[in-house]
Amino acid sequence: MQVQNVYNSDEHSHGMKCSRCTGEAVYEAKYSGEMLCGKHLEESIEKRIKREIREQVDFNSDGIRISVAISGGKDSSVTLYALHELFKDRKDISLSAFTIDEGIKGYRDSGLENAGDLCRDLGIPHSIISFSQKFSTTMDEIVENNPDVIPCSRCGPMRRQLMNIESANLDADYVALGINLDDYSQSVLMNVARGDVDRMARMAPHHSKKDGLTRRILPLRRIPEKEVVLYALLKGIKFDSSWCPYYARAQRNTFRDILETLEERTPGSSFSILRFADGIRPALEASIPSVEMNKCRNCGQPTSREICPTCATST
Repeated sequence: MQVQNVYNSDEHSHGMKCSRCTGEAVYEAKYSGEMLCGKHLEESIEKRIKREIREQVDFNSDGIRISVAISGGKDSSVTLYALHELFKDRKDISLSAFTIDEGIKGYRDSGLENAGDLCRDLGIPHSIISFSQKFSTTMDEIVENNPDVIPCSRCGPMRRQLMNIESANLDADYVALGINLDDYSQSVLMNVARGDVDRMARMAPHHSKKDGLTRRILPLRRIPEKEVVLYALLKGIKFDSSWCPYYARAQRNTFRDILETLEERTPGSSFSILRFADGIRPALEASIPSVEMNKCRNCGQPTSREICPTCATST
């Protein structure tokens, strides 16, 4: 498959040789100084995914069940594909997948189709859970009825609640999310900017289980977004490339711009931010008391408060 120059950062790879063999490079990993051909880029990505899985999953347990939250986009599709390739010959590990339909006209439909197609191709059971089913509303209706609301502030808590509900329905030990290195580093920066120490300490991946909550794992946590795209193209993984129509109003955009500027000036900044977060996490966890989980007074879902974020924002 032709992947030359599919991403703007790779324009300098044309005609260059791979740093690990004599093949033609398709990607310049500026953070390491390497030029990589398709084969060695795949190997590099898969090695990092395996490292994350080893660190995030307790393989001493019997009969591990992993559910994958798949939107049909590049990150979640690559996550599902990579986990399937890694565990397809393991009888003690089972995979399932689910998609959350937020009810965004013209956006979620193509993602649902791609997610369903990939699951069928891989032979992985796939379910769909929607905002309209659980909350009797859609994101389009929420925005229409509340024009001043920041869509992500409502969508995020609702999505997280449905992830937990469906993972529990699937009896999963872990739920895998398609969060890449860029996403994760942006989240770290957001928590720092807000001074949100508690949220920083609670960031996935989760190594301990709390009552009512399925542990979240992030297999792509060390894979830059550009490499996720190239991996999908190299492996022939079809994915939805559309953007949520409400994304422009997300605060995360500011931190995406900051991170892109940092990477341009100092390649590898995202990896440094990841190392920083991992480095301070033990101290944060030791200094912040474990939060006791309650049941939301309104809906009965797990929460550290009297009312869960979903119910609190809907009132």
